[in-house]
Amino acid sequence: MTTILVVDDDHNICRITKLYLEKSGYKVFTAHDGEQALTQFGQLSPDFIVLDIMLPKRDGWSICQMIRAQSDVPILMLTARGHVDERIEGLQMGADDYLVKPFDPNELVARVTTILRRTLLRAEAAAPAHIYEIGSLRIDVLSHDVTVEGQLVALPKKEYELLLFFVRNPNQVFTREDLIAKIWGWDFEGEDRVVDLYIKRLRQKLSALTERKVDWVIRTVWGVGYKFEGPDAC
Repeated sequence: MTTILVVDDDHNICRITKLYLEKSGYKVFTAHDGEQALTQFGQLSPDFIVLDIMLPKRDGWSICQMIRAQSDVPILMLTARGHVDERIEGLQMGADDYLVKPFDPNELVARVTTILRRTLLRAEAAAPAHIYEIGSLRIDVLSHDVTVEGQLVALPKKEYELLLFFVRNPNQVFTREDLIAKIWGWDFEGEDRVVDLYIKRLRQKLSALTERKVDWVIRTVWGVGYKFEGPDAC
């Protein structure tokens, strides 16, 4: 699940923003001053930051600079003033977007979603052709390494081939017969229920390596077969 850190000294803004973002499927944490924001950032490694400029202890400018020095996490900055020079300064410091208070929470959610989608597309474009990354799941086709949140998963040959086939063909439903033909071959003489067993093993091995809700799923389509879905569908 995508995690978002909302930083604002106005507790009401944090409460409302948290409510709207969580209704959209995000996991939200809040901080109310600059020092707390940096502590939360270090502990959580959030996927997105909503950052107010005027904060106690440290202002948003310095926080943005410190975070940008070590991370490219998307940052949406908030301000009570809409001066053009402030917006330019924020963007030059590394902010991805700028929103002026008071704002419609629905607009903030829309901007967050748009920035995250754009960030994902850039990451996919920059990834090597032999690397597949779907949320916390990563497959290196050259080395045959499969990792979840950086932890290596040992998969036998057929389990690896089945997972790779799903990852290469997301959001498509395949029957047991389809999967047997693709992975085991048409001359396979065993029961088609072997597919159920292999998928059960994959689910157990991959989900066991994360304490968070997995951001991908091999979904059962009852009466039809199985399909692989990434973060956008989970």
